[in-house]
Amino acid sequence: MKFFKYSLFLFSLGLVIQSCARKGTPGGGPKDEDAPIMVVAKPAHESLNFNEDEIRIYFDEYIVLRELTKKLIISPPFKTPALITPQGTPSKYIDIKILDTLKKNTTYTFNFGDAVQDNNEGNKLDNFRYVFSTGDYIDSLTLKGSVIDVLERKKTKNYNLLLYKIDSAFNDSIIYKRKPDYVTKTFDSLNYKFENISEGKYRIYALEEETSNYLFNSKTDRIAFLETEVSLPKDSILNKPIVLFSEDQPYKYKRVKEIKKGKVQFAFTGKQTDLKVKLLTDVPKDFKAFSKLTKDKDSLTYWHTPVELDSLNFIVTNGTSIDSTRVTLRKKKIDSLSISTNIKNRNLHLKDTLKIFTNNPIVDFDREKFIMTVSDSIPLDFEVKKLAFDELAVLFEVKPKSKYQLKVLPEAIEDLYKVKSKDTLDYIIRTAQVEDYGAIILDVKKEVEEPVILELVLENKVEKRIFLKSSKKLEFRLLNPKDYIIRAIIDANDNGVWDTGDYLKNIQPERIVFFEKELKLRANWELNETFTIKKESP
Repeated sequence: MKFFKYSLFLFSLGLVIQSCARKGTPGGGPKDEDAPIMVVAKPAHESLNFNEDEIRIYFDEYIVLRELTKKLIISPPFKTPALITPQGTPSKYIDIKILDTLKKNTTYTFNFGDAVQDNNEGNKLDNFRYVFSTGDYIDSLTLKGSVIDVLERKKTKNYNLLLYKIDSAFNDSIIYKRKPDYVTKTFDSLNYKFENISEGKYRIYALEEETSNYLFNSKTDRIAFLETEVSLPKDSILNKPIVLFSEDQPYKYKRVKEIKKGKVQFAFTGKQTDLKVKLLTDVPKDFKAFSKLTKDKDSLTYWHTPVELDSLNFIVTNGTSIDSTRVTLRKKKIDSLSISTNIKNRNLHLKDTLKIFTNNPIVDFDREKFIMTVSDSIPLDFEVKKLAFDELAVLFEVKPKSKYQLKVLPEAIEDLYKVKSKDTLDYIIRTAQVEDYGAIILDVKKEVEEPVILELVLENKVEKRIFLKSSKKLEFRLLNPKDYIIRAIIDANDNGVWDTGDYLKNIQPERIVFFEKELKLRANWELNETFTIKKESP
């Protein structure tokens, strides 16, 4: 009897332990690493002659939909989005309410990506798809390829891929007006794959969209396109990647406004080529004016001697574009004079020049009020030179591993508004030793016929730019020990700058070839590399 009771106890204990180890229960046990499984769909997956307006897909466990708006791709896209529930709450099914009119004899795919996840552990059901056809067969053709960003060596953004069937309704402007016949995404790689496509001829595009509506807006979106048509099933794999770029927008003058007394700003949109402003109003003989484009190139600032007038009239020109404009003068205060330098963290590069910048035009400076010393107290020979109307250079012999001090005394600088600097400015400047820098020796083997603009890029900023007509060995010395990217612009029109593309003119951006790897430069180190700039594959 005792043995029977003891055996019953062990059996009961075993049941309890087994129950605690089941998926989704607290108390330990193996972690659930299995993705949800679709049990059944009504109508069934890959249904033919589909004419329903509602779909329900059941799973073997509670699921949630994560980032559905980003990950779900419905191809062909609907004009009126489908209503998909539930979102935000766990459920054992997905409901899809179709609010659009379905096309005849068309295969539709709902690609959820990895949006479907189990509720407990977040295990993802990768590349989950639901397919049906309004005709009597499922289209089964595929199209594979890749997208590259013209300006980046690597890119892992999500791009929309658009496929338009070439028929009687197709024209080049269709991507501005009508959604495509098929869509897909690159997701987290540069590769794409269209599935369940019908036989025919197509044009393919990629978009990086501000608003993901599968329509091209040249002001906000970036585009890639293949100049030639794609024929399926023959062209199922495209070996040549399509190149993503931003189009230059046409120049358009927008407005003029007074920012401060004696300071006017002209705003424009698009690409400016030679923007100039000409004053038409009669002004006193001692009137002075200066103008400068801002760094982001969307405006031009015009500084002028304050005048007792109600307004000023201007002509704004940019190439053949001419606009007349008028600005009302109402401001009472001028901009306070502010001064800055190009010194970062008190360090001056051995090849750099010490520069002083002002926010207002400089009309005069007093060299005697600049004091320069080395090693704390030793006077240093130097020169102060005006480089631009808002920029001074302090010229001296820059030596390695030295400590300099620059003092700018009160009233050293006078601006356009007859305001002189007030405070004493004190700058401590240090230089590194030669061994703190590195060097890159680059043997450029140029196989392309066109001129090349070679750029050494550090943190998205061009550090060095070299123009090459032929192969050459280049030496980049005294470089900070950081990670560098090297790229070569194939300057097809030999104008010395990179030119972007134009979709409607069927012009691709000028090709950029990136050196195969990022160069990780260390201090007191010299890297020797060979960069072969090959012709583009046909």
